[in-house]
Amino acid sequence: MSITFIASSKLPTPFGVFTMSGFEDSANGKEHVALSMGDVADGEPVLARAHSECLTGDALFSMRCDCGYQLEEALRAVAEAGRGVVLYLRQEGRGIGLLNKIRAYHLQDQGADTVEANEQLGFGADMRDYSMCRPMLDHLGIHAIRLMTNNPRKVKALSEAGVEVVERVSLQVGRNPHNDGYLNTKASKLGHYLPQSANGIVTHQDDDIADSTGEQS
Repeated sequence: MSITFIASSKLPTPFGVFTMSGFEDSANGKEHVALSMGDVADGEPVLARAHSECLTGDALFSMRCDCGYQLEEALRAVAEAGRGVVLYLRQEGRGIGLLNKIRAYHLQDQGADTVEANEQLGFGADMRDYSMCRPMLDHLGIHAIRLMTNNPRKVKALSEAGVEVVERVSLQVGRNPHNDGYLNTKASKLGHYLPQSANGIVTHQDDDIADSTGEQS
């Protein structure tokens, strides 16, 4: 196993006090963090988000994407539930890195969509890896999760990595005029479950895992 627990501490936030646990991946030197709250090791499924780093959205308040909005909403949801975890994964730009993301943004400024920009740079549409999640969750004593995501590929990837995902919880926040096209592309090309936009994009339905309403979506 390449994931090693390093240390934990308290992290007070505007939403509440989390326990911050740090992990290191010896295979590539990347450092990941789990922010947990409440008794997550009681055997019951845990409200969770696997959030990939987005410096522009998470720290610089970018409105080009919905990442920062989703991170804030996930932390708020965990705090409101009094129990849950957010895995903060250091894989910027859907796995292509910060500088390549800026290059991709430049191509988007010229008219490419988010998928086309990645492909023009020689990358896949989504280069992320979720293999670190299972050992992080194991360390916290978490055996099953209720995953906050709109992305069916993330549900599949986590399941393939050995994480039991018992429910998908919708996380639809942050749509604005600057990211409307980006969200439409996530729906039409990456299959994300997002509401119909002003441009008429209608998303697909998930048929293998119950969402937070108990329906198959």
